[in-house]
Amino acid sequence: MASGAAAAVLVRHYWQKAAEPDRKRGAQEWTFDEHVSAAGWVDADSLLIAGETGLFRFDLQSGTRQPVCKLETDNPLTRSNDGRADPWGGFWIGTMGKSAEAEAGAIYRYFRGELRLLFAPVTIPNAICFSPDGRYGYFADTAKGVIWRQALEQLHGWPVGEPEVFVDCSRARVSPDGAVVDSMGRLWNAQWGAARIACYNADGTFSLAIPFPAGQISCPAFGGEHLDILFATSATEGLSQQQLTAQPDAGKTFFAYPGSPGQAEHRLIL
Repeated sequence: MASGAAAAVLVRHYWQKAAEPDRKRGAQEWTFDEHVSAAGWVDADSLLIAGETGLFRFDLQSGTRQPVCKLETDNPLTRSNDGRADPWGGFWIGTMGKSAEAEAGAIYRYFRGELRLLFAPVTIPNAICFSPDGRYGYFADTAKGVIWRQALEQLHGWPVGEPEVFVDCSRARVSPDGAVVDSMGRLWNAQWGAARIACYNADGTFSLAIPFPAGQISCPAFGGEHLDILFATSATEGLSQQQLTAQPDAGKTFFAYPGSPGQAEHRLIL
């Protein structure tokens, strides 16, 4: 159990369906003819989206799409998974087997027109995020239960040296899924099957965990006017009818006030 200020955050936090703080704005929805998994913002009207076999620019107003680059088009067994823009305007994107085949995936970076392989093999790439000072990138392999930290050179943001273990989640028997880093440099990690988001200090030590009423919490995101709301998505994949009955809120998006603001998402430069 956390102590001091961290414990106070635990006591004060609360969850609700995410629609509640934003009821009046409504929602928009788009459907695609292929698997899509991650996106980053290019400008006010367009996103870079990771699809099943490539990255494409998507216009939010017209719904049109323009191909940007191919992604493992020669391997029909894989698809994209977790991804995020980095502080230099690049885009890190992971791939994985459609049936989570062992070591079938990889992590790439798209930067200034080039898609370059960064890490392989990976089974389920997740937790791609960056420290606020740009010194480090983070990523996880959910299947191995490990979050790594990778040093980045400061001119263009390419990895330097080998990644080091940041958190070995397997010791706590939890599976790392999506993650974000807040403005203080703390990493917030959704932990699949554990019904929580765990927070780790910049040195990798455990700080606190926020519980949610759904077992399969999949990805966090900071939002709100002051970036002080922590949103959490959840999934129903693989849950039995008995489990769904026990978790009536599974599959919903929740929010909490963690006590520290996040970072704004970086803009992609194409």
